Amino acid sequence: MSDTKKPILSPVLIKRLIAASFFIVLGLYLASVVPSIEIAWVTALLLLTIFLFAFEIVGVDVAAVSIMVILGLTTLLAPMMGLEKGLVDTQYLFNGFSSNAVMSIIAVMIIGAGLDKTGLMGKVAAFILKVGGTSEKRIIPIISSTVGFISSFMQNVGAAALFLPVVSRISARSGLPMSRLLMPMGFCAILGGTVTMVGSSPLILLNDLIITSNTALPDTQQMDTWSLFSVTPIGLALLATGILYFMIAGRFVLPNTKKEDVSSATNTMAYFQGTYGLDYALFEVFVPPESSLVNVMLDDIEHAYKIRVIASQRGANNLRIGPGGLARNVGIEAHSVLGILASPENLNAFVEKFGLELRDDLLTFSESLAATKAGIGEVVIPPGSGLVGKSARDVWMRKTYGIAMVALHRNGETLREGEGIRDLPLHAGDTLVVHTTWDALARLEKNKDFVVVTTEYPHEETRPNKVGAALFFFAIALGLVLFTDLRLSVALLTGAVGMILSGVLKIEEAYLAVSWKTVFLLASLIPLGLAVETTGTAKWIADQTLLVVGDMPIWVIQFAVALLATFFTLVMSNVGATVLLVPLAVNIAIGAGADPAVFALTVAIATSNSFLIPTHQVNALIMGPAGYRVPDFLKAGGIMTILFLVVMMVMMNLIF
Repeated sequence: MSDTKKPILSPVLIKRLIAASFFIVLGLYLASVVPSIEIAWVTALLLLTIFLFAFEIVGVDVAAVSIMVILGLTTLLAPMMGLEKGLVDTQYLFNGFSSNAVMSIIAVMIIGAGLDKTGLMGKVAAFILKVGGTSEKRIIPIISSTVGFISSFMQNVGAAALFLPVVSRISARSGLPMSRLLMPMGFCAILGGTVTMVGSSPLILLNDLIITSNTALPDTQQMDTWSLFSVTPIGLALLATGILYFMIAGRFVLPNTKKEDVSSATNTMAYFQGTYGLDYALFEVFVPPESSLVNVMLDDIEHAYKIRVIASQRGANNLRIGPGGLARNVGIEAHSVLGILASPENLNAFVEKFGLELRDDLLTFSESLAATKAGIGEVVIPPGSGLVGKSARDVWMRKTYGIAMVALHRNGETLREGEGIRDLPLHAGDTLVVHTTWDALARLEKNKDFVVVTTEYPHEETRPNKVGAALFFFAIALGLVLFTDLRLSVALLTGAVGMILSGVLKIEEAYLAVSWKTVFLLASLIPLGLAVETTGTAKWIADQTLLVVGDMPIWVIQFAVALLATFFTLVMSNVGATVLLVPLAVNIAIGAGADPAVFALTVAIATSNSFLIPTHQVNALIMGPAGYRVPDFLKAGGIMTILFLVVMMVMMNLIF
C-alpha cells in the first residue's frame, strides 16, 4: 500500500484562496479610507466582481446575475449594512434588460442571422477565403481591417455581430478554431469605433458634452466641437496597431479552443480513412489550354487514373456539381477548374501526366465544396430497392442523384475507384461511400431506393430567394443608424422585425440566433454601473487619482485621465464613464493650462480601451461562440490595453 497522500488542496484552489485573501485585505483597507459607507459597499462589490471574473469561480453570466441579485438584496439588508436605503433602487434593478445596449445586441444578432440565412455571409466568407486562403496570418488582417472599417461608421457591436456568422463559416472551411479568429475581429471592431466621430457612443456624445460644458466657461475658454474625421488619424493608428499585434503575437496570446460544432461533425474524411482505409483527399486543379486533357470525357480518365471528379467550373457562372451537374460523358474544357477526390499519389500522377496546375488550397470551390456544403457520406442499398441488380453506370448515379461513388463495401471487403465499382451490379446491403452535397444527401433520405447512414451533417435550410428582403431591411436599419437621431436599439430592431415579418427568419430561428448568455451578462452588470455612479464611488476614485498627479506635467495628467477612463469603462458603461469624466477632465485641463477639448477627446477615445474583461458588448458577444474564458481576455487584452494607451497618447500629442 502506497504511503503517498494526495494533497488536501489543489493548486487551483490554493491560488483562489490566496487571491481571495488579497481582495479581502484590499477591501478592508479601502473601507477604512472611503468617505461614506455607500462607497465602501460598492467598492467591495466591485472587488467581488473582479475576483469572480478573473478566477472564474462561476460562469461570468452567473457571476453577473449574482451581483445584480446582491444589489437588489441591499434594499432589504440596508439597516444591517448601515445604509439608509439599498445601493440600487429595485425599481431600476432590471432596467438593463430593456437598455439600449442590450436591445441593440439582440437586434444585431437577429439581423446577422437573417443575412446568414440567405447565404450572403457564406459568399463573404468564400471571398475572404479566396483572397486569404487558409493562412491565419492572412485571414486575420483581412477580417480585422474589414470589420474595423465597417465599425467606423456603425456601432462596433453591430459590425462584430454582422461578421460573427462570416467568421464561423471561415472557421469551418479553413479548419482554424473560432478562438483564433473572433478575438482579433472583436478587438478591431472596438478599435474601428475610434476612426470617426460616429463610430462609438462616447464619440457621438462628446460634442453634446462639450456644448454643455461651454455654458459654464468664459468666452476665452470656449471649446470648439470636433468634426467627423477629427479622430481619424488616431483611430487608424489604433486599428493598425491591433491588426499588427495579432499578426505578430497572435500565435502566443490567442487561445486554441476547439469547440464541438457542426463543422467538426462534417469533417468525415478521417472517419472513412479509419473505417474503409481510404486515403482520399480533396484537391483543386486548373486545366491549361495546352493540356492534352482538353476535350477528354470524364469516363475516359476516372477509372484509368483512379480519381473522381466531383465538381467542375469554367467561368463565373458555369458550376457543375450535384444532381444534373456532372456525368461520365461530360468533356473537360480548357481554362476549367476541377474538384477531384483521390489519393495524393494517384492525383500527382494524374497532374503530371496531363500537365495540370495543382492548387495549394480550394479557391474556386471554397464555397461549394466547403465542409458546410458537401462531404463524404454513407448510403446503403436496402432490400426492395429499385437499384438492386443495376450498376452505378446503368442509372447514371452521379448525374441522377448527385452522388459520386468513391468506394463500395460488400461482404467485409472495400472496393475503390479504379476497381470497376461503377460497373458492378448493386446488391441489397451494399454500402456506398459517396461524395455529395448535403442538399443532395437530404433528398436521398426521402428516396426509398437508399438508406442514408450518415446523419450528422448540416441540414440547414437556406433561403436565397429572400436575399432581397434581407438586404432591404438591413439597409433600412443601417440608414436609420447613420442618418437619423433615432435610438440605436429602435433603428436596429426595425431591421430585425423586418427580417421576421418578411420571412427571412422564422420567429423560432430569431430566438435561437440570440446568445442569451451575452444578454444576461450585460443586462446584469448595468445595475452595478448605476451604483458606481449614483453613490459617488466613481467621483471619489477620480478625485483620489488626480490628487496624485495634479502637479505633474500635462502629458502625465492626460495619461492619468486616460487610465481613469479605461478603468471606468471596464466596470460601467462607456457612455456613463464619458458623461462622468468629461466635465472633470475639462476642469483639470483648465487648471493645468492645457486644451480642455483635447482632454475631453482623451476621455471619449479611452473609453474604447475595453479589452481586459468581457464587460464590453463586443467582448461579451464573442465570448460564447469562441469558448473564451476570462483569463484569455486578461492575457491578450492586457497587452492590447497597454498598446492602446501608448499609441493614443503618442498620436494625440503629435496631432494636437
